[in-house]
Amino acid sequence: MPFKAILQELVESTAGATGAILTDWEGEAVEHHSLSGDEFGLKILGAHQNIILNRLREIRHDNPAQTLREAAITTDRQRIVIGAVGKDYSLVLTLERRALLGAAIFRMQRSIRLLEKEIY
Repeated sequence: MPFKAILQELVESTAGATGAILTDWEGEAVEHHSLSGDEFGLKILGAHQNIILNRLREIRHDNPAQTLREAAITTDRQRIVIGAVGKDYSLVLTLERRALLGAAIFRMQRSIRLLEKEIY
């Protein structure tokens, strides 16, 4: 299954999702899907969230028994979930503020497994 199809299915099947982007280890966009059509904004967001995920990974490095899987950020207007796709990639899912975080993470984890099969 191509990356675009995985991201499109994630966004369109998750209530309140507005976009998703897969980034590489440098924060560069590999693929994305957005309902708003704001590709530039999604790419900038993906690059910045990749920096956050990498910093969290560095912090967790002190306790190698635990692996960082995802992190959620809530702002006054939206929710952002960042997930690790293997060691080298990140998946960022943007959500409306009212979206149910648990349901979004569940769907995102499925998408991460599919992406990992494609990448590795």
